Amino acid sequence: MRYILLIAGCMTLGACQQAPKADEAKISEARSVQEGEGTAYQVDVDRSSLQWIGTKPTGKHTGRFKLTSGTLYVKDSMVTGGKFVINIASLEDLDLAGDTAMKHKLERELKSPLFFDAAKYPTATFAITGVDTYRPDGTDILLKDATHTIQGNLTIKEVTKNITFPARIAIVNDQVTAHANFNMDRTLWGMNYRADKSLQDKLINSMVNIQFSIVAQRQ
Repeated sequence: MRYILLIAGCMTLGACQQAPKADEAKISEARSVQEGEGTAYQVDVDRSSLQWIGTKPTGKHTGRFKLTSGTLYVKDSMVTGGKFVINIASLEDLDLAGDTAMKHKLERELKSPLFFDAAKYPTATFAITGVDTYRPDGTDILLKDATHTIQGNLTIKEVTKNITFPARIAIVNDQVTAHANFNMDRTLWGMNYRADKSLQDKLINSMVNIQFSIVAQRQ
């Protein structure tokens, strides 16, 4: 009965909260990483951002991570490789600024072993395994003006999966900018807490939205 009432409530309100509309990252087993060729571009960690959105039937939370470091390699106007280090310990909620107690509670939970286990795994990494010029293949994508498809190994809590997603990349003068917006399934990295749909209104959706904006300067 409780589940029926939850569905009825969602229909009345319009819909239960889901991950924002975005392209779903294709996820496969880890691939080999080769050193990038060409000129190195150092990621400006102060001008780059990595934002996340987590959702549940009753709402959502928005937050961010800081980058510890990152390097891109460019040859003949094409990104050939690169790696980013994500500071998991920097995880911060952004939507609960007016409720300090709830903000800190959520951040502690997300940093705990239930999710990222930041004390044991203070960083995550993303290593590029391929960058291709985006070519429409009849499959609709939601990212506006996508220019490339990026593949890379994402390692979280010693679990490595290869993810593929569309992106906008621009190389102008001595600067590279890259933007992406996609959804991915957190349970594939072992973060299964409250992902069981039978939990009903206590569910935390397994699909998480990731948005990043990278700025890198030529060295």
